[in-house]
Amino acid sequence: MLRTKQKYRVAVLQSNYIPWKGYFDIIHDVDLFIFYDEVQYTKNDWRNRNKIMVGGAAHWLTVPAGSKIHQRIVDVEILDHHWQRKHFNALCMNYGRAPYFRQYEGFFRDVYLKKEWRYLYQLNRYLIEHIAHDFLGIKTQFADSRDFETQGTKHEKLLSLVKDAGAGVYISGPAAQDYIIAADYEKAGIELRWKDYGGYPEYPQQSEHFEHGVSIVDLLFQMGNQAPKYIWGWRK
Repeated sequence: MLRTKQKYRVAVLQSNYIPWKGYFDIIHDVDLFIFYDEVQYTKNDWRNRNKIMVGGAAHWLTVPAGSKIHQRIVDVEILDHHWQRKHFNALCMNYGRAPYFRQYEGFFRDVYLKKEWRYLYQLNRYLIEHIAHDFLGIKTQFADSRDFETQGTKHEKLLSLVKDAGAGVYISGPAAQDYIIAADYEKAGIELRWKDYGGYPEYPQQSEHFEHGVSIVDLLFQMGNQAPKYIWGWRK
């Protein structure tokens, strides 16, 4: 693994279900992206659901992950598998006429109709890694937080993870400002950067009011191989 301390960029996030374009933007920003699924699961959050466009408005697609709250993300089991065909049918029904739907149909058919998922994090990571590498051309490496040495809780645990990953630069989503102590990163010799999700250009979405906060599938089905232009390419 590449470890040029001053330039080695790392990001750490929980796995989400077919996440929005901003999630892939931060993956693209770094050399190593670490899935942080050993933390508390939050029910009916981005972990097990996301939005697609239905009739010009954003609607939820939710993976049934049960009602058990006090568990880690890596321990969340998917007990009902009927949702898989429902989600595939929802994509077909609402994006079947999108310009690039056929380009990706085979992949999603395989995910939903030919595979059976026991754990939520496995489903999420499979989708994220394949979309990033195969459809968006991202070269970033992926890793699991459990493969690194960590200590403490919350801020301390995250910082020790980033240290053990060999980061010279840590790129974080803005929500983490609630608990990250920036001075501790500076003391550790790690540059802390806050990801800015603003300024994304709009694309044809078949809706009256454009929605940025929808799953990456919306952008893929509408723009195909041009999708990276609307995530990070516009900044060049």
